[in-house]
Amino acid sequence: MNLNLGDFVRFVDENIEGTITRIIDKDTIGVTDANDFEIPVLASKVTLVHGDIPEDNAVVSNRQQVAAPVAEFKKEGVYLALVADQHSAVVAHFHLVNETSFQLLASMTTEKGGNYKGEFAAAIPANSTKRVYSANMGNIQLWPKFKIEVLFSTAANVEPPAALVYEENIKGKDLSVAKVEIALLKQKGWLIRLDEPAPVLDMQKLKERFQ
Repeated sequence: MNLNLGDFVRFVDENIEGTITRIIDKDTIGVTDANDFEIPVLASKVTLVHGDIPEDNAVVSNRQQVAAPVAEFKKEGVYLALVADQHSAVVAHFHLVNETSFQLLASMTTEKGGNYKGEFAAAIPANSTKRVYSANMGNIQLWPKFKIEVLFSTAANVEPPAALVYEENIKGKDLSVAKVEIALLKQKGWLIRLDEPAPVLDMQKLKERFQ
């Protein structure tokens, strides 16, 4: 059984439920119960509570949705969002947020100590989100480097922008700003803009500086 941080599980031999808040090794996990007590347990001794799997992890069809009219087409708004797990604030979930009218073809790879791992690859429809990674908030200094690559696609008569590449280590200072409301996730969290618009040059001021 493939278990991940943030999964809600039930113990096989005891009347205990909780959220996976730590992957200790390949056989052992840490499960935090309703009293915020983390219990080490063999992964083989828990079962996934399927009713708690979020809908945004559903399989995405590669078929394009009906194209939005060009007049209403939104070309910008791609973010990496970080929110706390609904059951345990110890677990952080990263989502790609697509506020554009494009379908995104996205992939995410992590790198740590020269070791690479593909974490996510899927299509993200317009105005939707997809969870791409989970981590323990207490181990932020140990988080790997993220590399996110995004292609834009649409059936509408709209020129897609160039591919996006985001490659960064997220540090504590990146989360020192206030949380914001993330409408598509229906909760507060931190947002990192991936399709940051290019700065607009004031040609008049530029000329004045060189006169």
